[in-house]
Amino acid sequence: MRKNITYCYYVFFITCSALSLNAQAKTQISSGVWYNYSYQTEPSSNANQESWGTLGNEAFVLYLDHQAETSPWQFSAEFRAGPGSFTDPLNNSTGSNYVLHKAWLGYHFDNNSLLKIGKTAVPFGWRTTNFWPGDMLLGGYGDQKDVGISYRITPSETATVSLAYFHADDWGASSTDTADDNGHWGSSMTYRKGQTLVADLQWNFIANHSVGVSLQAGLLQDLNNSAANDEFGNTSGHHQALALYYSGQIADSFTIKTQFDMVQRKLPDSLSLEKIDNTRAAITAIYSLSSWDIYLDITAANTNTKDNQADTIFAFAPGAKYDYGNGWFYIEYLHQNGDIDRNGDSYEGDFSALYLTVDYYFSF
Repeated sequence: MRKNITYCYYVFFITCSALSLNAQAKTQISSGVWYNYSYQTEPSSNANQESWGTLGNEAFVLYLDHQAETSPWQFSAEFRAGPGSFTDPLNNSTGSNYVLHKAWLGYHFDNNSLLKIGKTAVPFGWRTTNFWPGDMLLGGYGDQKDVGISYRITPSETATVSLAYFHADDWGASSTDTADDNGHWGSSMTYRKGQTLVADLQWNFIANHSVGVSLQAGLLQDLNNSAANDEFGNTSGHHQALALYYSGQIADSFTIKTQFDMVQRKLPDSLSLEKIDNTRAAITAIYSLSSWDIYLDITAANTNTKDNQADTIFAFAPGAKYDYGNGWFYIEYLHQNGDIDRNGDSYEGDFSALYLTVDYYFSF
């Protein structure tokens, strides 16, 4: 099975190369690398302190964007390889440190509407600003990319509507890893998200200020290897979530975003766990000055799940990034007193780390 997936990747890139030969099309092929220095301060580690941190998490990224000049069709893809590609070999479709992060075919009905088929972004709330700390306590509901079909329309200058159906969390029959939002939707040994409907409405009530509401609901597929044969693969679980959010820009240099999520999951019967119920909140502030962006991401989560005694947990990620022309330098710090597990519920646990990241991008 994994060999077949790898073969499909090769076919995909050969096809992409052929597209670039079409003189009647706009094709952009670009690439990039990133790597990261991390120094963990909590929990304390003698090995980490004696080595003065770790330099690694390297990744190679390849992008392809294709738009035929006389056609409403377009294509966009992103391929990542390396231990820093934000994927999990135990739970992805490749079984290795490479992943097709997105790949969608789009059709423009007109300038105000777009249909996408493939692996594309889930229209649900917004994503955090920081690079390495990621979505923190929005885990599983921030930078999501699932496999299915989505449609976006802008019926007026002030409103945007997105509707989507995602058949699976990721490529393959049992992958639960979708790169940037991994580790929060079960595992290849427990369950995966599937057959999910999503709706999102954004309204620009005044210039540079908008509010939105996102809804998603779907089924959870049982992948528990200890389940009986007639139960394995069933969809006895379900999930739903609501997001309310705001985004605003002040004086061209200051941006603020807020979000409130309500999350519920009823896990598949074979897992015999309580219904998951929690709320999340997030706020992001960004100050832009010349080539600098200085930002602060704060997230929180509070569980309402029966028998989960965790208190309200918080995560703070102050940071800054500098645009040097071909990429960015990042300096970021993360401190949190808890996290989100694979069942989508919160738990307590202290963690702190400093991250220094560099990336570089170029076009062919």
